[in-house]
Amino acid sequence: MAQQIVELTCPGCGARVTTSQTECEWCHAPVIISTFNSVYSMPMPEVNKYAGTYRKALAENPDNTELNNSLAMCYLKLKLYDKALPAFESAMEDNFDNSETFFYAAICLLKGKKAFVQQRPTIDKIIEYINAATMIEPRGIYYYFLAYVKYDYFARKHLNVPPNYKEVLSQANQLGYSPLDVEQLFAILGVEKPDCI
Repeated sequence: MAQQIVELTCPGCGARVTTSQTECEWCHAPVIISTFNSVYSMPMPEVNKYAGTYRKALAENPDNTELNNSLAMCYLKLKLYDKALPAFESAMEDNFDNSETFFYAAICLLKGKKAFVQQRPTIDKIIEYINAATMIEPRGIYYYFLAYVKYDYFARKHLNVPPNYKEVLSQANQLGYSPLDVEQLFAILGVEKPDCI
């Protein structure tokens, strides 16, 4: 299904732009935020402006995958996990080829808390989303996050659920990830990185 082009106001300068543009022709700010890297280093006031622009556009186009995904990335940066999750889930409905949507939805389920304190159904849903992400695009950081969940929830509770965190971490290492990926992951999670991973 082709995505409908939506007209909106550029959060950077207020010019009229459309979702078909990658950046504003006037201020060169991104129009659509397709990856978390786009908002990771943005100052919070700017992220709030983007979120406001996307909320306004979604009022008239509630099923727009790009807008839902962009709004979810903003909410995630703002650590508004309860708002980010439904936006990611809306973006998933018609777009099964964006692995990051599933990955970040899984992160939102932790709500800024350790995997250890979550209920088992939440952990199962996280694993389901991570598995979906890795089926779309097997990335090392996805397996690294799964290794963290396997360690913090299963290993720390002495639950033997294969594959164990060491096996998943080995997959992550084979696929590769950067120290920045790990730093960014734990910044988003809002928890301290365990020494063993």
